[in-house]
Amino acid sequence: PGFPRTLGQAKALDGICELDLVISLNIPFETLKDRLSARWVHPASGRVYNMDFNPPLTQGVDDLTGEPLVQREDDRPEAVAARLRKYKDAAKPVIELYKSRGILHSFSGTETNKIWPYVYSLLSSRIPPLLPDQEH
Repeated sequence: PGFPRTLGQAKALDGICELDLVISLNIPFETLKDRLSARWVHPASGRVYNMDFNPPLTQGVDDLTGEPLVQREDDRPEAVAARLRKYKDAAKPVIELYKSRGILHSFSGTETNKIWPYVYSLLSSRIPPLLPDQEH
């Protein structure tokens, strides 16, 4: 989840700046639940592993120390499902607010490398590219 997550946060943000573009990534519930549930951590260092994308060399233990990995309580499948439902309920009015202002751009998918080209295209159309002599 990004920011703002709640209507209160959106209104506070209005007091700081005027948004002209908001991006919403619509990712299926099951995809999010699976990804978050696959996350394990090494408590002492904070190193994060994902059993699907970045697994440890040896199942269940930290690559550097060999110490056991743990799954945070809020990353367990049932907790993730509850978190996602709560987020969806809180975010709905935020999405509606930005939609009503005509500044919401939504992208749907399950993989970053498939969504990113569309997001990049939108951003490139709004932000002029930096030319080599403008970099300094």
